[in-house]
Amino acid sequence: MGNAKLQYVQGRPIFTNINEHKNQYPYLTKNIDTDVCIIGGGITGAITSYYFSKENISCVLLEKRRIAHLSTSVTTSLLQYELDDNLSDLTEYIDLEDAIRAYNLGLIALDEIDKFIKEYGNNFDYKKRDTLLYTAKKDEINAMKIEYDYRNNNFDVEYINEDNNKFSFDLKAGILSKNGGAEIDPYKFTHELLNISQNNGLRVYENTEAIDLKYHKDYIEVITEFGNIVKAKKVIVATGYNTKLFTNRNFATKTTTFNIATKPVKNFDGWYEKVLIRDNCDPYNYLRTASDNRIIIGGEDVDFVPDIFDEKLANKKYDILENRLKNMFNNIKDIEVDYKYCGTFASTLDNLGFIGEDTKHNNLWYNLGYGANGILFAILGGMMLSKLYHGEKDKDMRLFKVDRFDN
Repeated sequence: MGNAKLQYVQGRPIFTNINEHKNQYPYLTKNIDTDVCIIGGGITGAITSYYFSKENISCVLLEKRRIAHLSTSVTTSLLQYELDDNLSDLTEYIDLEDAIRAYNLGLIALDEIDKFIKEYGNNFDYKKRDTLLYTAKKDEINAMKIEYDYRNNNFDVEYINEDNNKFSFDLKAGILSKNGGAEIDPYKFTHELLNISQNNGLRVYENTEAIDLKYHKDYIEVITEFGNIVKAKKVIVATGYNTKLFTNRNFATKTTTFNIATKPVKNFDGWYEKVLIRDNCDPYNYLRTASDNRIIIGGEDVDFVPDIFDEKLANKKYDILENRLKNMFNNIKDIEVDYKYCGTFASTLDNLGFIGEDTKHNNLWYNLGYGANGILFAILGGMMLSKLYHGEKDKDMRLFKVDRFDN
């Protein structure tokens, strides 16, 4: 991928490659009016458009390239209610009660997907999973016990140590969260959401980049690269870490994260109930299975450097991930790497995203799901912002305030 505009994603992401059925959408060729213009055609934009169009709010979605081909193509889509950092570490940036509330909001977002499936069926390989957080280091056992105590008062968790280790890999201490997570195919989920939203009146345009915004008292004009204009009462930014067009605010720290996906394996010997797995390292590694019996492992994050793709470094990281996977599951004999890819990932000090109004322009809103819970935050954002559109402010929005790090 020599194109500098595509420096955020490199390699062959699994989900855009295994899904042969490619939906295509038109590009914008004329000026149009709408109530809400959502900028960003990844999973967050699709989720946002679903909640708005469900309320019969007129919506237009713009994607600068192809739908679900940028960050969405590299998300591993481990959905879990817990945040990136342990509750015990988060209290430096957010009080414990709020951190626990954020965990509970993750469970609410997971329930939303269950509701969605009841109504529309499961066309995106959604599977509920328990989740494991573990350490292989003796000197972290105590920290894991403290974390377990924090969680045990509020969530359905089980403490695991060497005596009751259900896995084939070295585990000194761990926390198994029951019904704490799920896995999906993000590419299928994005298109499914857009399909349903289009039936509710959503208009989708891909290969249509927003290059400028003109702010008026009661509306915003979104200027696209070929000069066509979308006039909207509200504009919702769902562009992930690409926010330069809308604000000078530096929302998040960017890192590059690496992933590999295997060919389908014959068994999962040593992987108890195919739970979602995350280790307690910094940066951490995360593992999941896919519906066709593949394994995906990711991590090995490095600081993001724009416009420079270091192929040698990437290959080194892919090798580390492959070796780690084989060492963890030495009973799975047919592990063979099929896909290698990396992409940019954004995180914040308190692990939470940003949902709500811009501080300068009250018709410019954000739905930015940063951190490992980006998809669940996007769901919360879709729920909260569609309520806000009708004048109802959700009290939990304060946790995601756009200006909370401004001082």
